[in-house]
Amino acid sequence: MMKISALLEKAIKREFLTAEEGVHLFENAPTAELMFVANQLRQAHVPGQVVTWIIDRNSNTTNVCIANCKFCNFYRRPGHTESYITSIDEYKRKIEETFAFGGEQLLLQGGHHPDLGLAYYCDLFRELKSLYPNLKLHALGPPEIAHITKLEQSTHREVLTALIDAGLDSLPGAGAEILNDRVRRLISKGKCGSDEWLEIMRVAHQLRLTTSATMMFGHIETNEERMQHLVDIRSVQAEKPGDAKGFIAFIPWPFQDEGTILKKLKRARNTCTGDEYIRIIAMSRIMLPNISNIQASWLTVGKQVAQTCLHAGANDFGSIMIEENVVSAAGAAFRFTADGIQKAIAEAGFEPKLRNQQYEFRNLPSNIVQQKLDHASMIVD
Repeated sequence: MMKISALLEKAIKREFLTAEEGVHLFENAPTAELMFVANQLRQAHVPGQVVTWIIDRNSNTTNVCIANCKFCNFYRRPGHTESYITSIDEYKRKIEETFAFGGEQLLLQGGHHPDLGLAYYCDLFRELKSLYPNLKLHALGPPEIAHITKLEQSTHREVLTALIDAGLDSLPGAGAEILNDRVRRLISKGKCGSDEWLEIMRVAHQLRLTTSATMMFGHIETNEERMQHLVDIRSVQAEKPGDAKGFIAFIPWPFQDEGTILKKLKRARNTCTGDEYIRIIAMSRIMLPNISNIQASWLTVGKQVAQTCLHAGANDFGSIMIEENVVSAAGAAFRFTADGIQKAIAEAGFEPKLRNQQYEFRNLPSNIVQQKLDHASMIVD
């Protein structure tokens, strides 16, 4: 029989726990013990009391999507009266507003549009970079790379190489949900499977493209599937070239169920408590000893739970997001200003530091506290 103390000692040594061992800890270890060990590991990875945050904007290329995910209220089918493709003029307005608010990055994602292939995204990236050379593009995600690859009858490497050449700076960990095909068939059948998601990230790392990884939990998955998700992420990270950053951060967040098909069909609803989220953050730190940064998703759990997560292994507080549509459409409605996110970090006993996507510190723009960011919201990047 597995002993909690022996598993926690193994974790402190940064040894890889199996999915089965992770389940045992998650289901049986006291929250305080998980927090204590996770905090020790956090200090080993990121010593000191600094907690980072970022300013960026989540702008959507299009809301047209044929993936038909059952947890998404954002997408529209092709031809729908509310469908759109964002224009260059709209991008210009949004980017200039982001710069005015102190941001330097666009988190650019959208639906799986059946008519938008590789040339569209390469042309878009080149035009945005020609207009704004200092803009950072944290864009698309493995499901979109898989979709473009299928449209082009190409390879992941060729698609990623072309996008990097066009200006892609980093690849978000979007669309991971739970990396288990039983789950994916039920909630996101139209997206790439788990093996393809992981393979795209593997290729991205070979191309020295910095990426992040995510987990959307609390719907139909089991604890075993949650822990195997962490093991699979860890395995891909272990394969990255020595000079690649690979997964620079991991961000778990609970399923937001408001108005979703999953909830309407009574297949799943969000029952994640604050304690469960804190335990997931701690287990993420424990199960992922080869990923430096763990982010608390306060958009979905709120200020107080996220603050506690800073004592449970998390070292990043996410983003002030000037625009966000997908998660908010499913019920995430927490808000922070730039001043508010710094105060929340300080209240938890830490020193807030503005960062970029590479987790390098940025100087705080002199006008940031004065800017009226009342409509700003946050999403994980």
